[in-house]
Amino acid sequence: MTGTDRIAEAAGDADALFVLTAALLTPARFPSVLGDDYPAACAALGLAPYADGYGLLFGQDGLGARWTVVVDDVSLVAVAISSWDCGMAYDLSPDENSVVAGLPGWPLPVATRAPGVPAPHDPAPEEGDPPPLAPPRDDEWGPAQRRTGADEVARQWSVWRARVADDGTLGSPVSAGGRDATTTAPAATGPGAIVGTGDIAGPGGLGGARPDSSHTPPGARSGPRAPAATGSGPAAQGSALSPATDPYDGVRRALDQLRGYLEDPPPAGRVRSDTGAAGGGRTLQADGPGWSLVARTDDMAFVLLDELPRAVLPVARGARLPALLSRLDAMALRPS
Repeated sequence: MTGTDRIAEAAGDADALFVLTAALLTPARFPSVLGDDYPAACAALGLAPYADGYGLLFGQDGLGARWTVVVDDVSLVAVAISSWDCGMAYDLSPDENSVVAGLPGWPLPVATRAPGVPAPHDPAPEEGDPPPLAPPRDDEWGPAQRRTGADEVARQWSVWRARVADDGTLGSPVSAGGRDATTTAPAATGPGAIVGTGDIAGPGGLGGARPDSSHTPPGARSGPRAPAATGSGPAAQGSALSPATDPYDGVRRALDQLRGYLEDPPPAGRVRSDTGAAGGGRTLQADGPGWSLVARTDDMAFVLLDELPRAVLPVARGARLPALLSRLDAMALRPS
């Protein structure tokens, strides 16, 4: 019996689940739309911050309803994700005993759909059910969009890095979705100027957002797998700053809080380190109240702020940044 035949046979069965994609929810790797750190991401789903983490399965039942199924068999989900990323088929069918929770809706966009069942929709609510999970709106800007924007910078580091000179100054900045940036610089620091101690470069708008760690099986009908911060609202056109506004006040605040993390460790997952691209450096990501940082340990950094929709601010390597990144990388959680 083919996979399509099995789906056709189970169509109409509300107890069936057709897994479309999956993600890990562990201290070192979790969908960033859910929170700044692992405990916050778990709390968003009503889960205890279990040290070994969870697997998240995003699928449809036989009636087409969206469901997020949480399992504690992290290894099974990790193997499935690795197989899919290599273009290999893998039938992700967890044991019922591993299921921790079944939550209506999806917390991030899933562009695939199961053939032979109705279009994805939220299940009919039953008494006591939580509100259906839903991805963040792409025509707004807030913590979820800021974190997924940071994921985009990390994912396409080489593309974004190519737009910035070694001193951190921008060549031709763009805003979210590739449009020309309309961000204006503070009067005291024109575009390209070095600000502050030499670790912080002048402002510019880069942008974009996409989700983090969901993976689609090969052969599935798919489109973009993440919320794109490319809305058509006013915020998508760049961040207009008054001459008296210094966007790097928020960057300095973020860097100060990062230094504080070295003395007072933050919740698990606030600082994460992963293998980087060519060159041997590691990709470092960190979050805090109102800000996200993406850096390469052998290079510079970028900061995104809640207060500056879709702007990505470069931080030049300078004299102090290398030591800060090195110490953060030493304390960061790393995927196993």
